[in-house]
Amino acid sequence: MTISRQREPNIRATVVAVLIASFLLPFAVTGPAIVLPALTADLDASASGTQWVQNAYNAVFAATVLAMGSLADRFGRRRVLRAGIATFAVAMALIAISSNIVLIDVLRGIQGLAAGATVSAGSAVLAHATSGHQRVRVFGLLGASFGGGTAMGPLIAGLLAPLGWRYVFVAIALAAAVAFFVSRYVRESRDPATARPDLAGMALFGGALFLLSLGFVNSGDAGWLDPWTLGYFAATLLLLALFIVLELRIDHPMFQIRLFKRPAFIAMMCMPFSVTFGLAALNVYLPIFLQSDGASPLAAAVELTPLEVPVLLVPLAARWLTGRWSERFLLITSPILIAAGSFGLVLMDRGASPWVSLMPLLVLGIGVGVAFAIMDNAAISTVPVAQAGAAAGMFNTMRITGESLAVAATAAVLISVTSARTSAAEATAAIQGQHIGPMTGAAFADALYIVVIGLGVLALVGALLTAWALRNTKPNQTKTPGATS
Repeated sequence: MTISRQREPNIRATVVAVLIASFLLPFAVTGPAIVLPALTADLDASASGTQWVQNAYNAVFAATVLAMGSLADRFGRRRVLRAGIATFAVAMALIAISSNIVLIDVLRGIQGLAAGATVSAGSAVLAHATSGHQRVRVFGLLGASFGGGTAMGPLIAGLLAPLGWRYVFVAIALAAAVAFFVSRYVRESRDPATARPDLAGMALFGGALFLLSLGFVNSGDAGWLDPWTLGYFAATLLLLALFIVLELRIDHPMFQIRLFKRPAFIAMMCMPFSVTFGLAALNVYLPIFLQSDGASPLAAAVELTPLEVPVLLVPLAARWLTGRWSERFLLITSPILIAAGSFGLVLMDRGASPWVSLMPLLVLGIGVGVAFAIMDNAAISTVPVAQAGAAAGMFNTMRITGESLAVAATAAVLISVTSARTSAAEATAAIQGQHIGPMTGAAFADALYIVVIGLGVLALVGALLTAWALRNTKPNQTKTPGATS
């Protein structure tokens, strides 16, 4: 008889632990974005150093989430979940006491690794512990948790900002410690048949994301046609090609590229990319733009509330949404709403009152909220529960890759467009959230509008792709299991 020290499993405690941890992962992006100008000024950081506070977290997160899903299935989902939460908390605490921007960037990369472990293992834990209506409800809560972290991050950070930027990181570390304590009640589960982690694939994919981020950062400093910028982008394509060849040749790839022969699978994997790209870009750089225009961190956070509140609340209605409409309809409608909100922001009069800007942001937020309500469970439901960790890894890789590229690419576009009308120094000041003059402010605003147009086009393309991919799917084939008609 084997004696185990593991605590008695508790489904409620399991859900609470995973939801708290999941809340913190996007919070670690949107919260620091509010205090990034203060951090930059306090540490006298360069523009590239500031960008890597976000890029390092997102790039490593995206690069490792696949491998962490396989590790969770192989060595234990509870074990990987708790290790991820603990590492996340420690890295955040160390950032709070650090005074070196390079060290902070490195710690953010470590935190991205921990986030990859947490999200993959957490999704797999919930999939293993629930089924039917309960799973629909729990994954709706999971979507609300991700949305809540995204939505509440700016507001909570804005409230803590007067105390200093370090308090934002302290708050996240303390919340992660609570999640770690509660996670002791999680039931252990694994899939012994899972193949060894595809370390070579992880290295190639991670290297490609890192080089792509370098290319975007360098393009802001030296231009898009600079030899180093072009070299980084060329190396990215080379590593991605090698990654695809490797994944097609090995028996147990971490990214099962052959699944992309199925149109419905394409739609499921591409949707989080088009959804999170816009949300991440606006959550990180709209507060910086507002602060460069003279707003306080709290005021900038408050102006984001029309966008954030639907992201928090709509996923709570997941069961009602999937019971009333098919997932096919919701998957197509969500990016259409995002595109409508984006184009609405562009067409809005810049001198209009905040109440006028409320509607486009609200529509955009509802679109993102609908996606958050359905896409996690829909992705997990495409595979047997035993491979839930791998499925969660593929799905979340697309979501976090979208965020990573959004943060890096948006910064590059903002700096390039702004510096074309002002100077490199003024463009750098704008992207760091420093107070800028009217001419630079107008250039920065134009740059942001170009970004928003791009986000709308991307969402519209995503809607068309989804409609095409699901064109032969009957409505009842894309309803969430357990939903009522």
